[in-house]
Parts: sequence; structure tokens; C-alpha cells
Amino acid sequence: MHKIFSATVTAAALLSALLPAPAQATQAVQATQTVPAAQGDRADRAGSAAAVATAALPAPVPCKGCWRPALNTSWQWQLDSAPTKPFLDVQMYDIDGFEARDGAVVKALKAAKPGRGVVCYISAGSYEDWRPDAKSFPASVLGKKLDGWPGERWLDIRQYKGPLGKIMEARLDMCKKAGFDAVEPDLIDGFSNDTGFPLTGAHQLAYNVWLANEAHERGMSIALKNDVEQIPQLLPYYDFALNEECWSHDECTTAQNGGDYGYDQFVKAGKAVFQVEYELPAGRFCARSNAQNFNSLVKNWDLDAKRTPCRGR
Repeated sequence: MHKIFSATVTAAALLSALLPAPAQATQAVQATQTVPAAQGDRADRAGSAAAVATAALPAPVPCKGCWRPALNTSWQWQLDSAPTKPFLDVQMYDIDGFEARDGAVVKALKAAKPGRGVVCYISAGSYEDWRPDAKSFPASVLGKKLDGWPGERWLDIRQYKGPLGKIMEARLDMCKKAGFDAVEPDLIDGFSNDTGFPLTGAHQLAYNVWLANEAHERGMSIALKNDVEQIPQLLPYYDFALNEECWSHDECTTAQNGGDYGYDQFVKAGKAVFQVEYELPAGRFCARSNAQNFNSLVKNWDLDAKRTPCRGR
């Protein structure tokens, strides 16, 4: 299931992005403690670290002919169960990949509205003990439990060139075989959380870039899920973005983030932004979201079929 983690800079995130592993081990604090760092200092340090990390990243893999959502795209995000007829008259559905792995729902969604894009939700940053491939995860990649999410543990994303990568490749193959047009990998911001591993910002960038290139190799576009802080580095690799609660956390736009990062950068690049709030009523954020050209919804926490779109459809 989806997870909510604020992209506000945390002590562990800041240190992990800027310090080598030995320093992290002795100096990092719990990821839930917020650092009220000065915007200017943070921008200078994050910028320097990002420049070093980005220089080592592979080139983006082109995805010629891939489906990509328009800036203004009506959509439904439903993960608690597979959608059933009658389907909503929206241009995009984002659904659980394992629930739809036989391809029947994907085929039905496309038949009901030609041209509709269907997005495959998978967790790329956590182990979920109820998934059919759970036994494939070696103990070496399993980290701390996710608070509030029974049966889930963080993953050591540094092992993407080994057993973890094989598992994620199989999940992407599952999405492709089922007929999905795109993939939404969740929990790809472990470096800013207390995972039990000394993950750095550079580790996260390497993993997230690898995921994007692997999706493109399979002819699927890919959404950047949360990980607000690394938008500038990941923007060339990701085709659209999906965010939870950035208005609640005042981190949607570059201006809100001290000029460093924001989802308006996706829009400026011609890439769609899909955004959800759970606690804020529509009247508290929809006008701002529409002004940014975001595709925003109000949803229940369990991501069932209920939705309130900011744009009316």
C-alpha cells in the first residue's frame, strides 16, 4: 500500500546525502527529527552533493513511442482493490500491479476508453510479506520495519545490481506482460527515512535512475513518486510525477522549497503532475493546485474508489 513520508529535510536525509557512511553511523539522528536548516546553507550543500552524484549517473534511456500523460489528465488512483465496471470516464487509471497481473483488468480499462493510460503500482523500496514474490527477498536486503505498516520492511536499495535488482526486474516484467503503459514505483525515497541502512542521496539517485531506465527498456513510462528533494536530478529520467500531501507539507513548489526543487519543474518541462491530499478539503488547496496545472484529487487514506477531483472530472 502507499506510504506517506514528508520530503521536508530531515537530519538523516541531510547527513546521508552529504557525509560518507562512517560519518553517518556516528552522527546521524532519527529520520523523524526535522532539521530547521537555513535555506541558503541547505541549497549550497545539497547543490554540491547533487552535482557530484549526478555526474556519475548513466544517461537516460529513451522511451520512444511510450504513453505519456498530457499536462491536464483526468485520473483515478485505486489501490485497495482492482476497479470494476462501470469504470470512470477518466484518461488514466493507476492500480495495483499484483492485483491486475493477469492483464484482464488492464485490457478492460483500455477497451472501455481507447487511449486511456493504465499505470502499474509496485513497491520498489519495501518488502511486503503478503506479495506472491515475498520469498524471493534474501535476508540481506531487509531493513527496519515501516512504522504503521505491518508486514513491511525497508529494502537495501544499494543491492539493485544483485538480488534486489532481479526481483524488481521481475516486477517490471509483470507490469509489461499485463499490458500496463507505465509504472509507479513507491517508496523510492528511503534515503530520507530510517531504513536501517546507511543510504545516501547518491545511493537513491543511482537506484531511481536505474528503475527509470529499466522501465523505459520495457517500453513503459515511469512516475516519480514523492522524493521531492531529488526532482532536479531525476527530472530527465522520469516522465511524470505523483505526490502525496505536498500542499499539507508546504513543499509542492520550488518557491516553497527555497528555490531548490518543486513539482512546478515537472510542469515547466511539459510533464504531468498527479497529486493527492487526504486531510485537506478541496477548498483549501484546489485553487492553488489548478494554478500550478497539477492534476489533484482528494482521496481516502485506503485509496478506494472514492475521489474528489480539483478539476471536475
